[in-house]
Parts: sequence; structure tokens; C-alpha cells
Amino acid sequence: MTLTTLPAVDGGPLNDARTQLREAATLLGYDDGLITMLATPRREVTVSIPLRRDDGAVELLIGHRVQHNFSRGPAKGGLRYSPDVTLDEVRALAMWMTWKCALLDVPYGGAKGGVRIDPRNYSRAELERVTRRYTSEISPLIGPERDIPAPDIGTDEDTMAWLMDTYSVQQGHTVLGVTTGKPLSLGGSLGRATATSRGVVHVALAALRSAGIEPAGATAAVQGFGKVGSHAARFLTDAGVRVVAVSDQYGAIGCPTGLDIHALADHVAATGSVVDLPGSDPIPDLLGLDVDLLVPAAVEGVIHAGNAASVRARVIVEGANGPTTPEADVILQAAGQIVVPDILANAGGVIVSYFEWVQANQAYWWSADEVEARLADRMTAAWERVHGHATRLEVPLRTAATCLAVERVAQAHLQRGLYP
Repeated sequence: MTLTTLPAVDGGPLNDARTQLREAATLLGYDDGLITMLATPRREVTVSIPLRRDDGAVELLIGHRVQHNFSRGPAKGGLRYSPDVTLDEVRALAMWMTWKCALLDVPYGGAKGGVRIDPRNYSRAELERVTRRYTSEISPLIGPERDIPAPDIGTDEDTMAWLMDTYSVQQGHTVLGVTTGKPLSLGGSLGRATATSRGVVHVALAALRSAGIEPAGATAAVQGFGKVGSHAARFLTDAGVRVVAVSDQYGAIGCPTGLDIHALADHVAATGSVVDLPGSDPIPDLLGLDVDLLVPAAVEGVIHAGNAASVRARVIVEGANGPTTPEADVILQAAGQIVVPDILANAGGVIVSYFEWVQANQAYWWSADEVEARLADRMTAAWERVHGHATRLEVPLRTAATCLAVERVAQAHLQRGLYP
């Protein structure tokens, strides 16, 4: 089998993920058979989720779980609730998760799950019923030694509590390690809620310094003010970076002297959006702002061939998964801009998920200072490894990171051998 035998994909995140893999694997000298194995999920399932709405009506939803690779350990990856969920998107996210875990030397393979639903249009009770039915459908495939879900877009610690409880009821005993991102009272880890954002900021500060820009006084724009973007904006501000613009799905705002991130968080809690924050102005194009640092922390494919030339930030740090298409990468590289890839930049979440899994399996929990210190060590070491590899090979950071990650996964696969 060769890579060309895989079903064709017209654009989108799966095409981007395969393109990145193909480039790295070619540099590593891998043959078509190994490349195809690395590109193809080991297991994937699509399930129907019948939901009885609060008004008695019955609605059918579709969910997916893709387990991309098990060569280095059990699968690990988030569960997202979004009206834009597709199987190809989930496949791409699972692949990126494999590389992310390998790059950070976390003993997992990659997985991802999704349900095609807009959670804003459903009550808490309805979302609980969706989660429990979805969990019931995929429960034969998950578990602490098989596949460990975590929160993602549209899901949170409550979702993980429902998932853990449903799985535990089926097993006949409490299984804390089946998921991460849980409430602290149910075996969650201190520092998990902000881990992705802290990781983003650790590498963002290092990337700025590598570009000769001191973080204190640097300017930044953050696209997305959800779980990742909101905390990243706060941590950047704490580090002395002036966050001059943020956005969410409703619009973008800016203030040249710097936004008051704490006031913005209160405003979002009260109104549900960053729009109309007192003292701010609407921004028509956040991605094109002349800033030192851009953090795309929303969804995939927001920087593409059609707008990459207008991106003026010196450093782009990917808080989201797959926000930059391969075509955009070429444009940004030609312009001399630094792109810190998602598999490095937003890996803080899976690192602390790993810490949570370890703590749950041992029934022994660490302090917040221990978690944050270990996270900082891992992110800093990974940055130095990727930056050094990119410098030696004279390739972009994404290529260096993907090569390091793919090589680790391929090595594990080859050492394990093929089961007859």
C-alpha cells in the first residue's frame, strides 16, 4: 500500500495534516508503506446519538472517535462539541495529537472525538444526556489503558465528569483515569484548566526572545477568547506583553495602549462576548494587525493562502490546532516570519493531562507549584529541542517539530514490529 491509495481529501485539516506528514517523512527517508501506516488511523468509529429534548422531541446526532496511533501508548485526545465536526476533521486532529504526544515525550498515541452539535442551543440536562449516550456507545474502545478523552471546544470539566461516571457505572467501580480535565473533586489535577494557555505563553516568550524581541513591552493579538485564548491573554499581560487586540466568534476589539484583560474577562462573563468592551474599538481584521506576536487560538485553517500575505506579526504561536494551512506556511516562511507549530505551542494541555492521569492511577495528587514547574520544564525543553533542530537543518519550526515527532512514532512502530 502507498500513500496515494488513501482516499483523496479536498483541502481542509486532514489534507493539511497529511501534507505535513508527507514532508517530514520524505525528509526522514521513509518508504511509502511506512508513510501510509503513519497517515492512517488504527481505529475509528461513528455512532448515532438519539437525544430526547427537554420538550419531548427526539433528535438524532452524530458522533465520532478516531484513534490514530497506539505505538507509544494508549490513545489520548479531546472531545469537542461543535456544529462543524466532521470525520475528516477528527482524523486530522487525532493525527496531530499523535505527533504532539511524541514531540513532548508523553507516552500516548493520538485520538480525538467529536459530536456534531452546537452546545449553545441545548440545555445542561440535554448535554448531559448527549454525553452519557456518546460515552455508552464508545465505552468498549476507551479506558485508562486504551483511550483517555479530555475537554476540547464546546466541552468542559462537567462533560468529563459525566463521561467518567457513565464509564464507571458500566465497569461497576469508579475509574478516575478514564478521562482527564475532570473537576478537582473527581480526581482532576491542579493547573489543568490553564495548562494549554501556560504552555502557549512559555513558548511564545521564548520565540519572541529568539527573534530579538523582549517580551516586556512587546505587542500581541489573540484570536479566540475561549479556554485557551482568554488565559493566554492574561498570562501574556502578566509577563509584560501588551495585548492590544482580541476576538471571538462575534467580533474583534482593540486598544492601542493595551486591553484590560481582567475587565475583559468580567465583560465576557456578563455579556457572552468580547464585543463592546468599554474603552475598546472594533477591529475589522485582527489577523492583519501590526503586532510582534499573533496567537491564533480559535479553530483550524484561519491563516490561509488568501490572507497569509496580510499577516504582519513577527511571531505566530499556534494556540489552536491547525490554524495555518501549508500554503500559508510557505508565504509566512518566505516573509521571514516565525511560526511556532501547534504540536509544540499548545501541548501544555496534554502534558498536564498526562500528569492528571498519572496522579489518578496512583491516587496521589501534586501541588499546583509542582504541576506548573514540571509543565514549564517540559515546554522549555521541547522548545529548545525543536528550535535547535530547526537551526541545524535550516528548516521551519513546524518541519523540525514534525520530523522529531514522526521519527519517534516510527521508531516505536518499527521496534514493536508487525503483528502477523
